Amino acid sequence: MSAEFQAPRGIPDYFPPASADFRRVRDTLTDAARRAGYGHIELPIFEDTGLFARGVGESTDVVSKEMYTFADRGERSVTLRPEGTAGVMRAVIQHGLDRGQLPVKLCYAGPFFRYEKPQEGRYRQLQQVGVEAIGVDDPALDAEVIAIADEGYRRLGLSGFRLEITSLGDDESRPRYREALQQFLFGLDLDEPTRKRAEINPLRVLDDKRPEVKEATADAPLLLDYLSDAARGHFDIVLGHLTRLGVPYEINPRLVRGLDYYTKTTFEFVHDGLGAQAGIGGGGRYDGLMRQIGGKQDLSGIGFGIGVDRTILAMRAEGVADADAARCQVFGVPMGAAAKAELVGLAGRLRAAGISVDLAYGDRGLKGAMKAADRSGARLALVLGDRELDEQTIEVKDLSNGAQRKVSLSTVVDDVVGVLTQ
Repeated sequence: MSAEFQAPRGIPDYFPPASADFRRVRDTLTDAARRAGYGHIELPIFEDTGLFARGVGESTDVVSKEMYTFADRGERSVTLRPEGTAGVMRAVIQHGLDRGQLPVKLCYAGPFFRYEKPQEGRYRQLQQVGVEAIGVDDPALDAEVIAIADEGYRRLGLSGFRLEITSLGDDESRPRYREALQQFLFGLDLDEPTRKRAEINPLRVLDDKRPEVKEATADAPLLLDYLSDAARGHFDIVLGHLTRLGVPYEINPRLVRGLDYYTKTTFEFVHDGLGAQAGIGGGGRYDGLMRQIGGKQDLSGIGFGIGVDRTILAMRAEGVADADAARCQVFGVPMGAAAKAELVGLAGRLRAAGISVDLAYGDRGLKGAMKAADRSGARLALVLGDRELDEQTIEVKDLSNGAQRKVSLSTVVDDVVGVLTQ
């Protein structure tokens, strides 16, 4: 066995310079939610296993095959969170947020855990950004949630994605469709596990990724043909609002999400540059989830989860990733101990003014220090030696074009801020 430790299989590390894309995706998506009035919520990494079994659905692959579940020291069964919606709903119930102003609009970001075969952009520790709007069954809210995701993607520079959307119906639509779908499925030559799944939750069969099952179910009845008048009306209004918001969409009547709590509006963002694993985010409405996990009220909700890793892959496919992003704007190059002491103080003043600054640490010569400045991605290098100290000046070099000039030490902060903010 190797004496060196490595990260567990399927658990990625994020480090510079590629981690710049990670931060950019996370911050851009959460900022889009913040501008729509969504407040931040920080969720526990693990929860009572029953929360996910009841909320997500015991017939789903997530619960039946993919959860990291273990007994803690008190012999309680706990599970590393596989998704965010159930945890958010639990927090809303526990802390009485549903008794305040509605809708409760929350945003979160962080790691989630599913035991599945690792592959590029799909890990056992996956990173997501999510939003949830709980307490109001309003088609305009559905459209707002979808538009937040669309805006976030576009602010990241993505254009080669599309929104697929459908309706999974309501309490009136689903029983009629379930009966028709089961009648169709039981007429197929299904293996025993798939037949059992058809008995428990037939929609799960339509989510089966095996080619032979997809081919066998190609002519299955469509839920859109079984919508109640209320569900049809809700869906039509959502589509109208998306048009007003300038969000293009494609209706995909065969779209099925992998979690049991979805009802009515259901959607997925797809990027064809990623091959078979094309989904980069999605979500939907989950009327009834609050009741399933023990809430005294039965408030509706709508939300999404966006995969940070999948989004980064989409950015790379379009050439809009920024893995070589600069780690600082200014790089200080001191020539001697006295110059370093002066630059340490100057770096502090520049950082206080909102400028990111790094220095050449150690006893590097001028040539080595300037190579480090180039590698840092900084726009400006500040070069200070004994001669400049005597003159109370500093050399300011623009690394983008090589232009160099002397600036007074007393005014260099204002000078640099002016150059970098103009």
